[in-house]
Amino acid sequence: MARPALPLLPVVVDTREQLPYEFDATRCTTTRGTLAAGDYSVAGHECAVGIERKSLDDYVQTIIHARERYTRELERFRGYRLAAVVVEATWQDIIDHCYTSRAHPNAVFGTTCCMIVDHGVPVYLLGDRALAARFTERLLRRYWERQCGEATNVA
Repeated sequence: MARPALPLLPVVVDTREQLPYEFDATRCTTTRGTLAAGDYSVAGHECAVGIERKSLDDYVQTIIHARERYTRELERFRGYRLAAVVVEATWQDIIDHCYTSRAHPNAVFGTTCCMIVDHGVPVYLLGDRALAARFTERLLRRYWERQCGEATNVA
């Protein structure tokens, strides 16, 4: 018996996102739009769900050298039903100082913990861009299923 076709997840990609993920067109539609917070959201839920994408260099630069500005960005997630930061790297990449900033790995660890606790926004270090894109799609889909009643179990 054939599996029923899944409804397409309507992803909104922020217009300022410079390297957007390319989601599978058989599972998602993507449109560009201006998001108040984050780089990715679900159409119709832009003020309730947001995922911020960061490369490792951008992540370290932002949390260490532009911390005040980034704190304001995280504050925009206040009241969101789902907010997250997705980093295209691992904790081991931080320990091994695989980034260009001179920031000590302990500073990156500490600041990350502060962001998670102080702002309630989880940070997921996912290894690489492909895995981060896959995780982002799954996270958005799960939110959409729960909020919109779209029962779409995807392996």
